[in-house]
Amino acid sequence: MKAPAKALITIALIAAFAGAAYLSFRQSSTDPANPPLIGKPNIPEAAIVELKGVIALDVEPFFKDPRVVQLLAQNKFRVVATRVGSREMPARVVPGQSPDFFFPSGVVAANQIADAAKLAKMNTAIISPFYTPMVIASWAPIAQILAANGVAKESSPKVWTADFAKLTQLMLEKKRWKDLKESQAYAVNKSVLVSTTDVRKSNSAAMFLALSSYALNNGDMVSDKATAQKIALKVADLFKRQGYQENYVNGNFDDYTAIGIGKTPMAFIYENQMVSYALQKKSVAADMVLIYPQPTIFNKVVFVSMNESSKALGELLANNKELQHIAVEYGFRVSDSAYFVQTVKSAGLAVDERITQVIDPPSFDIMAEMIEQITKEMTQ
Repeated sequence: MKAPAKALITIALIAAFAGAAYLSFRQSSTDPANPPLIGKPNIPEAAIVELKGVIALDVEPFFKDPRVVQLLAQNKFRVVATRVGSREMPARVVPGQSPDFFFPSGVVAANQIADAAKLAKMNTAIISPFYTPMVIASWAPIAQILAANGVAKESSPKVWTADFAKLTQLMLEKKRWKDLKESQAYAVNKSVLVSTTDVRKSNSAAMFLALSSYALNNGDMVSDKATAQKIALKVADLFKRQGYQENYVNGNFDDYTAIGIGKTPMAFIYENQMVSYALQKKSVAADMVLIYPQPTIFNKVVFVSMNESSKALGELLANNKELQHIAVEYGFRVSDSAYFVQTVKSAGLAVDERITQVIDPPSFDIMAEMIEQITKEMTQ
């Protein structure tokens, strides 16, 4: 064989060997237990269904979780989600332009979306994969003061319940902490108020309004506009006296955890916020407690599908064990209540394991009437 030919063959063999070595290195440097998560596992591109949806703030971290991306892709879904306020979602129900699904916080917003779709002659399906009760994030000294004044009680170690009608009345009477019995641990000249978000923009504040209206209507759901207007005038005072309010419940909860009892003795939040916080931190401060209003409201994160493909996605979220367990890590309660309780206990947080006193919020029209009335009061 001539020298030039031998040289060419030698170069080709070296190149082949280098390529094989590089491929071997790439394969060995990838941990098979943790493959790269790019939303496209070994599934033909044509087999993956891309779905566009608008979602509430509550579930945005869940959809960003790489494990969720991977599990959805393994089930042939790729989700492109945009965060939108729950109350803004119904306006996006437009024939030919609507997203594939909506994932609002709360049944009121979900029903409004479904009603808008019905008017537009669009079919929907509603599924509730996870939920969370509304709670008051507080502190042991505060809970003990409320107990001394007949408003709260410790139902089990570090789990408190509060008679929400009595608490609402205490707030409307403009009591200050220093005026209450046995308030030595928090004898401050600060009004007894539960801090909320802005009722004009936030779903969690709307849930506070729903509970307050129930308490002020003698334990009955408000069902007519005249009563709604009357009660809204009273509840407006509870919002106005708070001063500045965050638009999103995360801001309210951040004040509770970062600034503490001085600024936020009581914060109205979703339970999943406290659970998620505890799981991330692996613990909570010794004096942090949850107070469960009696009654309370379950805030369901409701999946509204606009077509058959998105309906299948909603069913997957509700029935896939792995996805359900990841939702628990973000603090949500799921159908497997035993798993939820077990997971929360591992973080050292005490929760009410079996909540029985629960009400539904008023209809969308009644809620809108009360919010409109409060908005007028707050802008005067």
